[in-house]
Amino acid sequence: MKRLLTLLAVFLLVAGCANIPLESQPVVVSGDKPAQAPVDVPEPAAGIDSLTVTRQFIRNSATPGTANADARVYLDDEARRTWKPSPGLTIIDDTFGTVYDTSSPQENPDEQLVNVRGFKLGTLSPDNAFIPQKAEYSQQFKLRKQANGQWRIVDPPQDLAITDEDFSVNYFRVPIRFYSPDSGTFVPDLRYVAAKPQSGLPGRVMDLVLQGPSEGLKGAVKDLLADQVTTDTNVRSTDDGTLDVALTGIGGASLADRTLIAAQIVLSLQTVTLSRIRLLADGTALVPDHEYWRSSDLPAYNTEIEPNLELKGLMTVNGRVRSLGDGAPVGGPAGNGGYKVVSAAQSVDGKRLAVVEERDGRQWLRVGDLGHDLGSVELFGGSLSRPTWRPVPRGSGGVSGEVWTVVDHNTVARVTLAADGRWVKAGVDATMLTGLGQITELRLSRDGSRLAAVVNGQLVIASIVRTADSVALRSPRSLQERQLKDVVDVDWATQDHLIVATSSSTLPVVKVPLDGQRMDAFNSSNLTPPVHGVTAAPNRQNLVADAGGLWVASELGEVWRPQAHTVTDADPFYPG
Repeated sequence: MKRLLTLLAVFLLVAGCANIPLESQPVVVSGDKPAQAPVDVPEPAAGIDSLTVTRQFIRNSATPGTANADARVYLDDEARRTWKPSPGLTIIDDTFGTVYDTSSPQENPDEQLVNVRGFKLGTLSPDNAFIPQKAEYSQQFKLRKQANGQWRIVDPPQDLAITDEDFSVNYFRVPIRFYSPDSGTFVPDLRYVAAKPQSGLPGRVMDLVLQGPSEGLKGAVKDLLADQVTTDTNVRSTDDGTLDVALTGIGGASLADRTLIAAQIVLSLQTVTLSRIRLLADGTALVPDHEYWRSSDLPAYNTEIEPNLELKGLMTVNGRVRSLGDGAPVGGPAGNGGYKVVSAAQSVDGKRLAVVEERDGRQWLRVGDLGHDLGSVELFGGSLSRPTWRPVPRGSGGVSGEVWTVVDHNTVARVTLAADGRWVKAGVDATMLTGLGQITELRLSRDGSRLAAVVNGQLVIASIVRTADSVALRSPRSLQERQLKDVVDVDWATQDHLIVATSSSTLPVVKVPLDGQRMDAFNSSNLTPPVHGVTAAPNRQNLVADAGGLWVASELGEVWRPQAHTVTDADPFYPG
């Protein structure tokens, strides 16, 4: 079984390297042997020219964990001894050029300058998170012919660049989990660890857990492990197949916090080990009377943030709100035509409805209980984006009480439920997001830690940082800027993946991880571009709206099928 899992993991890592590849989820990889020391790397083939030396240096810079031994053999003796590349990586497109520099004559025939030019896709930051970037890449290398007649690099760059394909083969994506007290769930933080040696994967993942959230998520989640917490010994597998994680520095943590720490570690390690996990703190069980853990031992932390499957979703059609389940209008003015509804959103628990109403030449927000009159909020403008609900706050009794929208494409606004039952405006520091351009769509993640937005036709995500008296958007990042254009709508399929609709006829619907490291295209069969709406949720069919009506598909390669109650000019939405 272990051999099969190993071969499957290697196959998937090698396969996922196209620009728009078929979807593949990380598989469980067991780590049950001690890490192997790196072997000696043979010298490059004799007689290769300086352009080839440079290209091979870049292609071999992708192998982590070996002091860059595979790349170091392309350096001269002095550079081999002194080269200390900085942490992090630059990921460039698979197609890049190497040309001789002709800007100035080279007086020494035994020296050559080689320019590398390509396109930058992003960087792997020192905290092992992928940060998307859209920029040209250029780097100059100086090479010198050695006494043995071989060309070698004499001034290697400190910042390493590797191709997208090599990054996919050599790095393994892991969702490290961090706790959100606001929603009472664990939030994924996509990080990348060296795929080899395979046996060390659990230890490398545990290192990231101890480091805390990445820069893009800081402040949006709670770091349960204080700075003084570390591992007492290496993370290792025992003879009986148990994975031992021995912590030290936990100190006087409460039972509740110890239980959350155990959940964080187990959830973070579940993609890299099938073993049961033994959790110790200073030599004894981290959680008293519960020394051994599997993911099946954990409570369902996502219950309150995932819409109940009995909630079939809604749609707006010709100014009214109707059910996706049977096509019937909802109760109250939102369904019977009492309001001229432009867009709407149902709370995650299904109990409330927020609508944007056209009235007196303006658009107004209304919020209230589903099926009843909805109270008008003192929030209006020339346009309001479709509302989006904050997840059910922990301890709220299961009642949602916060709605967000964008006024006139440039003001992010939220309204909260006051003690007297009125919906009142509250502040959001969104300057980092609004500074990027015109915002046409906004979706809060169902765990409340992030939002996705459509800004100037681009897909952008940002973290939501809450304090006792403020809410701010931080670390906005554009995803897949180079290929993903003309975005018209977005929704959260899971905590770490987005479904995106564009007006493009070639890429009408795509799936993107929250860090934008890759993009997977849905089958476009049966769709009639342009697509103008999309909705998604965990354990639901993906649902899109085009000129012909509503279409559903569960998987990337699946042909879109008509929704049971499809109608033209409908805008669908699941709770959230």
